[in-house]
Amino acid sequence: MLVDGNIGGSIDGTGGGDLTAVGEQVHFADRVGYDGVWSTEVARDPFLPLLAAAQRSPRLQLGTAVAVAFARNPMTTAMVANDLHAFSSGRFMLGLGSQIQAHIERRFSMPWSAPADRMREFISAVRAIWHSWEAEERLDFRGEYYQHTLMTPMFRPERNPWGTPPILLAAVGPKMTRVAAEVADGIVLHGFTTERYLREVTIPLLESGLNASGRERARFTTSYPGLIVTGADERDYGRALDAVRRQIAFYGATPAYRPVLELHGWGELGTELHRLSKSGDWQAMTRLVDDTVLETFAVVGEPGTIGARIHRRFAGIIDRFTLYTPYPMADSARRTIIDDLHESDAVTPERERDAAHGR
Repeated sequence: MLVDGNIGGSIDGTGGGDLTAVGEQVHFADRVGYDGVWSTEVARDPFLPLLAAAQRSPRLQLGTAVAVAFARNPMTTAMVANDLHAFSSGRFMLGLGSQIQAHIERRFSMPWSAPADRMREFISAVRAIWHSWEAEERLDFRGEYYQHTLMTPMFRPERNPWGTPPILLAAVGPKMTRVAAEVADGIVLHGFTTERYLREVTIPLLESGLNASGRERARFTTSYPGLIVTGADERDYGRALDAVRRQIAFYGATPAYRPVLELHGWGELGTELHRLSKSGDWQAMTRLVDDTVLETFAVVGEPGTIGARIHRRFAGIIDRFTLYTPYPMADSARRTIIDDLHESDAVTPERERDAAHGR
């Protein structure tokens, strides 16, 4: 299981509003032993920080988690992804997501349609563009939403010596999960996902889609940003606890994520969280996230127990695990977790027993 971090100002509470800060984050990620870093599209462009990352580290794998596909078109996306893959010597992963209708139409002023069907065509169009460059063939992609039929020699990039980057698709619901399995190289799972939901819903959908497209599970990547609650001391632990409860409450209020709660018999919790969110009562929402809900959605414990617990929950179903910490985590705690995850294939029964008892 590979372990990743985030750069550029995202879910881990870091800054990164300038390239110097991004460079420092990348240097830290490299130093503490992350295998890769992801850049999100929240308040900043997701691609620019990865250019700085490629310059600062020759080792880390780089990815967008995620870039909003429908805010762009397949040609511009294909171009920037191709450039980053070449500049990073083949270390780039293109993570795409759909976003919701309000953001696509009102924030980006772009057209909206059924997202699963549109995403399937978007990815197919990106691949067609890459193929036309690699094979130096005529570009002739004609779909329902996108048409790309012009590529003159002046605008065709040289053949990328590193080939084309893998495409990972963010998915929560069954339709988009199926699209990921059938046309993408991997899936970026949502942080509001439980081990049970993965095993009973997501993985069977992926396996069905992979079988339908004639592909092997071993060639498909599952990437998961898992919520972590830990701290170097009692004060840090308390802040982490509050922050993760708030994050779970925020996600739980979103109707699109209700199926995860319903699987656990917590549909009424989703209804109440949604009601409270309309009035902005975030404190009341946070209080509704009890210890059972918290420990179902998050890995909770002292730093020395987290790695073994992550491995016990997700080994065999998750290929890349990102530490999702919506609060500042102490460097010492982060190093401990990363080291433990890298050693987790050799976890002893005694250590598993200690982790189970919170030691």
